[in-house]
Amino acid sequence: MSTPTTADLAARGLRLDIDDAVATVTLSRPERRNAMTPGMWHGLAMLGASLPARVRVVVVRGAGPSFSAGIDLRMFSGDGIPGEEPVPGAAEPGFEDWIASVQAGYTWLRDPAIVSVAAVQGHAIGAGCQLALACDLRVLADDAKLCIKEPALGLVPDLTGTKPLVEIVGLPRAIELCLTARTVGAAEAGALRLAELVVPAAELDGAVADLVAALLATDAAAARATKALLVQAANNSFEQQAAQAALMRSRLS
Repeated sequence: MSTPTTADLAARGLRLDIDDAVATVTLSRPERRNAMTPGMWHGLAMLGASLPARVRVVVVRGAGPSFSAGIDLRMFSGDGIPGEEPVPGAAEPGFEDWIASVQAGYTWLRDPAIVSVAAVQGHAIGAGCQLALACDLRVLADDAKLCIKEPALGLVPDLTGTKPLVEIVGLPRAIELCLTARTVGAAEAGALRLAELVVPAAELDGAVADLVAALLATDAAAARATKALLVQAANNSFEQQAAQAALMRSRLS
């Protein structure tokens, strides 16, 4: 699949910058605090499907003071979002396929071929928080605020964020965070391991750049094989994981 054009991405509220092995995906609707739309989700899926093979690290960030305020709630109004197709009803044929097409905007960030890094400043709410959780690593500015808001709005957080949330914080804490829909500040997010690093807001860009440089210093083939091994570890027995490690070593040699 060819990479979407700059104009098409801009119409979807996205921007893509590629510098050799690093792709930076920017949510670019600062006038709406990067509130997310179906067009944006489908644009993210298009980016994931068309990413050049040379890209090893993907940085996801938001333009302006917020990472993302979550779903653009105009989706659920009578008028909808200008320029967007109406959201299909849950009882309509094809609704499940539509959900899967939206989730595809998130799932590619777990691909073993890349390491994805969320650079989060300000609000990361609902769908925006789930996008940060879809990334392998998160670097938070000290003004970051995370919230799984969907249950408070009568919605289910079904944009793939619940699995990494449970894996990171454990089931009881995940239940508490989702069902109270409370906001987690950067310091608590760091304590809960929802962030690999928390830095002053003015240092966010530098911290992300340092992390990216460290990731790129590792041999590309070894990095991809190691991420693939780590991703499947939770579902493998010790013996299965050891066998996979041996297989990957033989492939690398």
